[in-house]
Amino acid sequence: MPPTAAGSLIGPLRESDISAIRTTTLSAAGCAALLLATTSACGTVENLTAGQKIDKAADRLGEQKSLSFELGLDAKPDALMELAGGQGDEAMPPTIAKTFAGAHVTFSVRSKKPLSESGEKDFVGMGMKVSVPGGTLAEYRLAGDFVYFRLDMQKTSELMGFPVPSPKDLPKGEEGLAKALEGEWVKVDLSDVRKNTSGKGSNDSKDSGGLDEKTQRKVLKALRGAIADDVTLRSAGTEDGTERIVAKASFRELLTDLFDKLGPLKDELPPGAGFPTAKDLKDAPAKKVAVDFSITNGALSKISFDLAALADGKKGAKVPLVLKFGKAGDISAPSGATEVPLGELAGGNPFMSGAAMGGF
Repeated sequence: MPPTAAGSLIGPLRESDISAIRTTTLSAAGCAALLLATTSACGTVENLTAGQKIDKAADRLGEQKSLSFELGLDAKPDALMELAGGQGDEAMPPTIAKTFAGAHVTFSVRSKKPLSESGEKDFVGMGMKVSVPGGTLAEYRLAGDFVYFRLDMQKTSELMGFPVPSPKDLPKGEEGLAKALEGEWVKVDLSDVRKNTSGKGSNDSKDSGGLDEKTQRKVLKALRGAIADDVTLRSAGTEDGTERIVAKASFRELLTDLFDKLGPLKDELPPGAGFPTAKDLKDAPAKKVAVDFSITNGALSKISFDLAALADGKKGAKVPLVLKFGKAGDISAPSGATEVPLGELAGGNPFMSGAAMGGF
């Protein structure tokens, strides 16, 4: 879940929290498009051609009215355990490796207009889902005047190592929370949030963890500069209608150059935006790493990066981190959801303010 969404379940739920939840999917989409668009700044003819292809492919995503971003590992559990390293008690447990190897997070959005032209009132549904082998671990949807949540408490308990409170231990009259503990859909009326937080909180983009438009342009310029200086791109050919473009750079050089260029903006970034130390950058792997971009029918379809490329002595392991683009799945309002009063999700219930909802 987005940090703001998680916080809203264990503390006061503010209008700024709901605004941040609503824009989480769009922020993810914007960040991806921002990174991709910068590649066209590269200098050589081959770089420019490849960069322009990626740039145009990213633009095609904005032309769509329905879009999903799926992030996950395309790895075998054994490869993940090898990458994690450690022996005996320090090794990654096979059950955890299996869960992470098969887990993925999906952001989805639908609009009445092309996404690049959409304002807040144009969006008809947004959602995020965390899937693991065996089913859905957690999910939220925004549809109409309600935000919907569900969480597999039993599986979350197994993964995070905390006990699940029993629904029968809840005070009388809190059937909605009992449904939440049972993994059923619950919903909160956003109009209640607005009514209870009228005049409170802040919509300032920096206070809510976002960037204003002026700062975004500065960050984009810094990112373009680092990529233009350090990244090379080439076409790796076309197979079954999909063209693959490979971007390569020295990991340490790219990070160092990027943070050198972002340094003057440090005071303009949101609170808590950490910068690596000189030692951190010095210790970063100096080897060249590659990022693969796949373009199908003129639109960006996949980005992948092998995490094992940054690990020393792990030549046999392959642990690709993959971002896939596609059409949004079902993000409509789920039927049968139980409405939960705002107070019960705002820290007023002791059963919902501990590790269980912190995990959500």
